[in-house]
Amino acid sequence: MNNMNWNYPTTIWFGAGKIEDLANACLNLKIKSPLFVTDKDLLNLPMTSKVIEKLKKDFDNLQVFSQFSGNPTGKNVMDGVSLYVEKKCDGVIAFGGGSALDVGKGIAFMCGQKRPIWDFEDIGDYWTRADGNKISPIIAVPTTAGTGSETGRASAIINEETGIKKIIFHPKILPSIVILDPNLTKDLPPRITAATGMDALAHNLEAFCAPGFHPMADGIALEGMRLIKNSLIEVYKNGTNIEARSEMLAASSMGSTAFQKGLGAIHSLSHPINAQFDVHHGLSNAIFMPYVLTFNKSVIEKRIISICNYLNLNSTFESFLKWILNLRKELNIPHKLSDVMDCNEIDLEKLSLMAFEDPSTGGNPKKITKDDLKEIYKKSISGELF
Repeated sequence: MNNMNWNYPTTIWFGAGKIEDLANACLNLKIKSPLFVTDKDLLNLPMTSKVIEKLKKDFDNLQVFSQFSGNPTGKNVMDGVSLYVEKKCDGVIAFGGGSALDVGKGIAFMCGQKRPIWDFEDIGDYWTRADGNKISPIIAVPTTAGTGSETGRASAIINEETGIKKIIFHPKILPSIVILDPNLTKDLPPRITAATGMDALAHNLEAFCAPGFHPMADGIALEGMRLIKNSLIEVYKNGTNIEARSEMLAASSMGSTAFQKGLGAIHSLSHPINAQFDVHHGLSNAIFMPYVLTFNKSVIEKRIISICNYLNLNSTFESFLKWILNLRKELNIPHKLSDVMDCNEIDLEKLSLMAFEDPSTGGNPKKITKDDLKEIYKKSISGELF
């Protein structure tokens, strides 16, 4: 696969071995004292240590922040800001999965702001409250092919006081340089490969079905889904296939580029489950996918048939649904929410209100109520599709 430099939606350095150019990326952005942000689990992996050791040779004042794991909180971000300010850093390298990228972007954003992070939630024009000139440069290096946070203008952060996952948005937290190196994803365990791959699929699928005219997003989402159909099962079975890893990494960035158009109920049902029960975001997206598809069927059938035409599936809604169900089976993803967590004690009333108030709900192609969301939760627990 040839190396390319893309500038949509931001500058992307793509190809096996591109991580070697990380110090150059810092120089490009005039970063002299980088804060390297990665999560606890990644910090001690040989791959990460190697990158940090190399950076230490290039930068005397390299700082490392890793005090967080999956589903990060506002406190995690502010702890990083404290270190950033104390050590006089001047840019962030966010290295890892969605959590590390979200925290890194959050630190670069918050290090110059006077207001609390929750004042910049993705509502209306809240982002204009921020001082855009005080946002530090960000280099994003994803090590999973899922969230696409490297090409996004938002961070998903949990407010620990309310237990609600909030989307913090500012156009300038789109990383300035993204390094997509498939070598960094080849040691991902199959389980994480599957869940993150389904997250990328959810982004591309929901963006394509979201209402509104955005042919650039639609074109990207379609090709993203084709790459996933081509490569997800292959990387699940054979993680060292660099060609397939490259396609999944591209599809992940494409999903988040496309969902500037909108997301939908797959995401709004997922976020409360991630925040309240610490379930992996990609896994919950994968579980909710067929339930939301069948709920939306009357409105999206034509869109789904156009996806089928592009993916060489039979041109019916049913054949697309069957493809999704088979894909989940091959990736060992359970059909029901009750297979991954104890659903006996959960407060469906509370969860469906959280889902209804989630910003992704507005992008769902079919008008959806709190009761509808509650019904989808129930079906995802019983395993019965609409």
